Amino acid sequence: MTADVHICSVLMSAFFHTQKHDVSRVSGPECYVSTRGTDLQLIEKAGEPPLENGLIPYLGCALKFGSNPLEFLRANQRKHGHVFTCKLMGRYVHFVTNSSSYPKVLSHGKYFDWKKFHYTTSAKAFGHRSIDPSDGNTTENINNTFAKTLQGDALHSLSEVMMQNLQLILRPPGLPKSESSVWVTEGMYAFCYRVMFEAGYLTLFGRDTSKPDAQRALILNNLDNFKQFDQVFPALVAGLPIRLFRMAHKAREKLAEGLKHKNLSKREQVSELISLRMFLNDTLSTFDDAEKAKTHLAILWASQANTIPATFWSLFQMIRSPDALKAASEEVNGALQSAGQKPSCERNAIYLDQMQLNDLPVLDSIIKEALRLSSASLNIRTAKEDFTLHLEDGSYSIRKDDIIALYPQLMHLDPEIYPDPLTFKYDRYLDENGKAKTSFYSNGNKLKCFYMPFGSGATICPGRLFAVQEIKQFLILMLSCFELELVESPVQCPPLDQSRAGLGILPPLHDIEFKYKLKHL
Repeated sequence: MTADVHICSVLMSAFFHTQKHDVSRVSGPECYVSTRGTDLQLIEKAGEPPLENGLIPYLGCALKFGSNPLEFLRANQRKHGHVFTCKLMGRYVHFVTNSSSYPKVLSHGKYFDWKKFHYTTSAKAFGHRSIDPSDGNTTENINNTFAKTLQGDALHSLSEVMMQNLQLILRPPGLPKSESSVWVTEGMYAFCYRVMFEAGYLTLFGRDTSKPDAQRALILNNLDNFKQFDQVFPALVAGLPIRLFRMAHKAREKLAEGLKHKNLSKREQVSELISLRMFLNDTLSTFDDAEKAKTHLAILWASQANTIPATFWSLFQMIRSPDALKAASEEVNGALQSAGQKPSCERNAIYLDQMQLNDLPVLDSIIKEALRLSSASLNIRTAKEDFTLHLEDGSYSIRKDDIIALYPQLMHLDPEIYPDPLTFKYDRYLDENGKAKTSFYSNGNKLKCFYMPFGSGATICPGRLFAVQEIKQFLILMLSCFELELVESPVQCPPLDQSRAGLGILPPLHDIEFKYKLKHL
């Protein structure tokens, strides 16, 4: 698959899963041609954003957008201003590019339908029927389930189990001292992928303590299957059937098989999120065990696909910057000392509670800065009806079934908001007192929205708090338990893999080798 296809995948899915327009717009923003029946009429439509139709019928601007979405949007911003419409894959997409207007866009929520796109995409990618209660297959409100199991006390329990699993993987019991003192060289992305996948899988879906060797083999097999499936995920979002990808289809079915009730019921420490959906929701849906397992697979993918590259970028940028590494190490050492804990070669368990994890502003800033530089999410809403979008710089007529899109990478790389935006600055999100910085400006105005790697409004990632916690826990263990070095120093930052633009955090286009060994304290 080409990068162009992947980058447009999110929009393509939205287009294919909403009703088709019965109008075809012409060159000016003030008119369109009605094609109802056999009559063609030129009808005035005042107040619409400037329109970029593109030269290719149906595709419109899709290829230009796909080749480099950031530069495409910047060029149209210079040409048309902060709000403009692009024809993409037969649909009309209104891009709002001024970050000052983002809160205003989100305040029009009553006119937006975001569920149809997300629910339909999940069903197509993972192979289950719709989880939208309005479709009659279930009465479960999945967002309420997420809120109940990924926040508050539930988040505390989840983070505690994640820390235990990370330590078991990074510092396995019974490792001979002769092996623990040897430098290991590995691709950093491969390392993060392996560690975070295993720890995350065990945290959500529990562990089989009676068969540790079999469990390890299962995890490694699931890791391979996950990679195989995830590789074609952008194509599935684009609406291509999974049967076109035989190996990925086989991998998806194997992953789902391991998440059936008969297999999960044998495991201990299954998370509240999964156990609630296993045992308490039998009366809430018409899904059988196989179909419910595929909804668990959707949760597995959501918990891993962006967290893994986010973990890589956080570790890479921290190690690559001597100042960041020094500041982070000092902060972690201070936090452990305050908690009366000290890592050692005897593998004493490290544990920081929720309050202590939240009081690590340097690590928070490092993670935010890493995600600012690597996120390329596309926030989209579908108009449920004709309405007027009121923004600071004007009002715009929006038609039913049109798409309203925000592309936060424009904001994340805006030099007015973030001076020298392509440079990693570990303390960018710290104020003069070393606390979290929350004041960022554009045109002299303080921004309400300045950092959006997890989406926005009703579609913001429900697991974002857990994702940040687990990345932070990973960094704490890497800093406190390991000596870390890049194989090549200085090393160039690997380019972003643009094939996943629109889906969240972009992975590196190639891996970076690093060395690590356990500290002997």
